[in-house]
Amino acid sequence: MAKSAPKRTWKYSKSFIKAAVELSDEPRFSVSEVAMNLDLHPVILYRWRKQYRDLGMSNIKGKPIPNRKKVKELTKMQELEREVALLKKENDLLKKWQRYLSEAHQNDLDSSKDSD
Repeated sequence: MAKSAPKRTWKYSKSFIKAAVELSDEPRFSVSEVAMNLDLHPVILYRWRKQYRDLGMSNIKGKPIPNRKKVKELTKMQELEREVALLKKENDLLKKWQRYLSEAHQNDLDSSKDSD
């Protein structure tokens, strides 16, 4: 049996949710029309309307949409952090290798002195 694709969760900003709820409250539009035009499932819009009515706008679960520039900076930062971690590992490996070579050279010197 094939695995299903992971469920995709969309995140909307509070300003988008507020605008959608206020637009759906307009008497000239139905909730279904607003949902269709905003590419939302009507159930989501009904849920937002209920939350708005029951809790007020401050408690609606929406997340601010990050600025594209900030997202690029974060991804670049994460990339640099991965690169730093890799370089640290490589540096540690080189230090160990240098230590090994130094000890091997010292052992060679010690063994040559013993044979004299």
